[in-house]
Amino acid sequence: MADPKGFLKTRERELPARRPVALRLMDWKEVYEQGDAATLRRQAGRCMDCGVPFCHQGCPLGNLIPEWNDLMRRGEGRQAIERLHATNNFPEFTGKLCPAPCESSCVLGINQPPVTIKQVEVSIIDQAWANDWVEPHPPERLTGKTVAVVGSGPAGLAAAQQLTRAGHTVAVFERDDRIGGLLRYGIPDFKMEKKVLDSRLKQMQAEGTRFRAGVNIGDDISWSDLRARYDAVIVATGSTVPRDLPIPGRDVAGVHFAMEYLVEQNRVVAGDTVTDQITAEGKHVVVLGGGDTGADCIGTAHRQNALSVTNLAIGTQPPLERPEHQPWPTAPTLFEVQSAHEEGGERMYLASTVEFLSNEVGEVRAVRIAETEYVDGRRVPKSGTEREIPADLVLLALGFTGPESQGLESQLSLPFEQGVPARAHNYETDYSGVFVAGDAGRGQSLIVWAIAEGRAAASEVDRFLEGDTLLPAPVRPTDRPISL
Repeated sequence: MADPKGFLKTRERELPARRPVALRLMDWKEVYEQGDAATLRRQAGRCMDCGVPFCHQGCPLGNLIPEWNDLMRRGEGRQAIERLHATNNFPEFTGKLCPAPCESSCVLGINQPPVTIKQVEVSIIDQAWANDWVEPHPPERLTGKTVAVVGSGPAGLAAAQQLTRAGHTVAVFERDDRIGGLLRYGIPDFKMEKKVLDSRLKQMQAEGTRFRAGVNIGDDISWSDLRARYDAVIVATGSTVPRDLPIPGRDVAGVHFAMEYLVEQNRVVAGDTVTDQITAEGKHVVVLGGGDTGADCIGTAHRQNALSVTNLAIGTQPPLERPEHQPWPTAPTLFEVQSAHEEGGERMYLASTVEFLSNEVGEVRAVRIAETEYVDGRRVPKSGTEREIPADLVLLALGFTGPESQGLESQLSLPFEQGVPARAHNYETDYSGVFVAGDAGRGQSLIVWAIAEGRAAASEVDRFLEGDTLLPAPVRPTDRPISL
């Protein structure tokens, strides 16, 4: 069907539609270059113009942003990383992957561009790694208490490092063959190369944290047996159940969840052989979902030499500037252009996916879409606006609904509320000694929240084991960034 109003076509001004990527050679190295030192010092210096810092409110970790900005401005990199590590175990992860809610609450953002806090942060940790300033901090004494952390994503790793440094013997269990969780297999190397993760894991091992990859808790070891073996257990398995799209044609070949696709490519980049790998090479690729995972799929498809890449979003295109109903210091929803979008492809908004169409052998050949209209607050396809776009591979990047409940419900009898295990303000569940942290407890969220909750859960576990804790005061499960 013709589209006279062009309602489905929204492209970056400088990018042509459906730019073929097969003509360009792209590797899997990180796309971001090292920042200019003088420019970064100037940015850090802008922070000194602030009257009353409000960036702390925007950061779930409570990062001491003005302090390490000042140190960076003065060229005192070693002191800067010490202040950064005081609140954040893994600034190399947040500096590369966090959407930086701190910048939305930067006071300078009231009437001018905010300080580029995220870029300063990653430059501090990059400098620290380059100068061997990141050292192991093993505990001075051992408590004799043991803790099992299930899940090796950012929440689990943060909890493990805090508890190891407190003197407890910590084992991190991961069902995949390598440690890292989402950081290992969900994040493409062009956003964060795995050597960044491996360097931090080496530090943690030198401190005494033990890693157990290839162990699926619930199957290889029951949750109840694990709790019996350890003095405390932290569930940090993440939010891994993907949100599906149950429409006609969902079962045709070539329609996959985003993580199926991303995990396989991450394994290939790591040197593994993946049989019958899902690949975009020579295909028209359609990605459903406009978030970070969708962008990861777009960048991956470019590197696999897709014939074309189209990104569909059911809602309206976010504004370029902060809207009036999301004033400072709230975190506004803005139109975002990531590196993957700059590399090519087409982005469509107000596009409702109606049906997946197959060819004679049952493979997806097209996606039927329609204009989105709002009826009684619901987004529905507008009748009479249907049309087809070619698709040889469809990737569903629609978010996640919560953690997997198998085992937790049957073996520990943990009740679930709104898709996540019920927990108290101290992160403990109804099963004594079992705590839940990160996306497993709060649902799909930001990496900075995962690290914050991992640190907070560690503090509460330490209190549970020792009766008190010297670890940092925890954030609470109900804490949220400012919203109106």
